[in-house]
Amino acid sequence: MPEPRFRHGLVIGKFYPLHAGHSHLIRAAARACDRVTVQVIGASVESITVATRERWIREEHPTVHVVAFVDDTPVDFGSDTAWDAHTAIIAGALERPVDAVFTSDAYGEELARRLDATWVQVDPGRVMTPVSGTAVRADPAAHWHELAPAVRASLTSRIVVLGAESTGSTTLAAALAAELGTHWVPEYGREHSITRAGGLTAPWRSDEFDVIVDRQVALEDAALRQTPAPVLVCDTDVLATTLWHERYVGQRAARIHDRAAEHRPALYVLTGDEIPFVQDGTRDGEHIRSRMQERFRAVLEDQPVPWLEVRGDVATRVQAALPAVHDAVARALSFAAPLEGRPLAEQLALQRLGAR
Repeated sequence: MPEPRFRHGLVIGKFYPLHAGHSHLIRAAARACDRVTVQVIGASVESITVATRERWIREEHPTVHVVAFVDDTPVDFGSDTAWDAHTAIIAGALERPVDAVFTSDAYGEELARRLDATWVQVDPGRVMTPVSGTAVRADPAAHWHELAPAVRASLTSRIVVLGAESTGSTTLAAALAAELGTHWVPEYGREHSITRAGGLTAPWRSDEFDVIVDRQVALEDAALRQTPAPVLVCDTDVLATTLWHERYVGQRAARIHDRAAEHRPALYVLTGDEIPFVQDGTRDGEHIRSRMQERFRAVLEDQPVPWLEVRGDVATRVQAALPAVHDAVARALSFAAPLEGRPLAEQLALQRLGAR
């Protein structure tokens, strides 16, 4: 393996969001340097926090040093005043001087000069990795393969199907996922109810529902990193678990309600109770289904996530849910415009004119 050419390299960017082009740049710097600092420079008008972007890079590139901060100074490559302001912020965030600056775009030459470093241009024109943050923000689904698992997990919308016993939630979750070309997460609570000590007949303890929540969320987190599309369907979630705690323990669990409030999906789809009840050996019985369904409706009405109730056969339910699903995904993938100055080509042209 060749020896690193530089002691300390710098990569800067918005990473809004982190994509394969960014990762190619960071890896190139890591191969060429003893140490690499990646600066995540966001703006307060942008809709993904710099802390989230910092977390993405730490997960995808664990060997580099990452710092994140907000810089609301407009970009103007033709202005010495703007250059001075940005360079001061960038230099001030460095723990030690750099001897190399890695960029794909041409602004890196001037930044390197101002930092008394060598400019290393990686993949000029983005020939090897033809993707940009602008393109990803415009159509995330079309560039889904360019995003790291941590980024996909952050951008994927969870659609939760829930309902009282024997209302077809599992069947709908699977069918909806198939229609959307994505994965679905089964209900862990059903498995737990069968394998728990004492089986179905033993009294339920409150702490069992914490186990159910932990494992359900873990299943979701793993699935979010593997989705082939920016949507994941879940058969139940933490909010539904709060209702089953009420049913089997006899009282509300504030701690689980708090977790539900911290783990809200993009959309709830409630399955109707108009279909025949089927006893599969694990269910309470038809006599409480209507009451539980009313409780589901009341709880959904009292929380902020959009929801709808679907009825009819499976195909009818899928078609009824799809418009709301598409709306929820579109909302989640709507990015605020980044802070920008003049387009880069125009700024560089002005800079060249000024040098004549």
